[in-house]
Amino acid sequence: MSPDDKDLVWLHGEVRTPPFSAEARLEAGFLLRQLQQGMRLSMPQSRPMPSIGRRCHELRINDENGTWRIVYRIDDDAIVILEVFDKKTNQTPKHIIDTCKDRIRRYDNESS
Repeated sequence: MSPDDKDLVWLHGEVRTPPFSAEARLEAGFLLRQLQQGMRLSMPQSRPMPSIGRRCHELRINDENGTWRIVYRIDDDAIVILEVFDKKTNQTPKHIIDTCKDRIRRYDNESS
């Protein structure tokens, strides 16, 4: 890891096998590493989530057993992981959005 890389700050969730397949876990790790190095990801790997907040996105990991999402925010010094979940519908559930907003609020309050 380079000193210029951003830290990963996990507020919730983890990427483990199981429930992720080994391939999906490796893909998630690869994409998170790219984010740490300052790369900007776009579709199909990542999409913005303005409904959660500014600089918020979701990584899209397709697995043999389902579809995973990793909700994150890009800060100047870190990639903040807000949630990891198995997505079962086309729309992100409202409780996931609300939980992520709450985690951002608490994180920002503790960081200031």
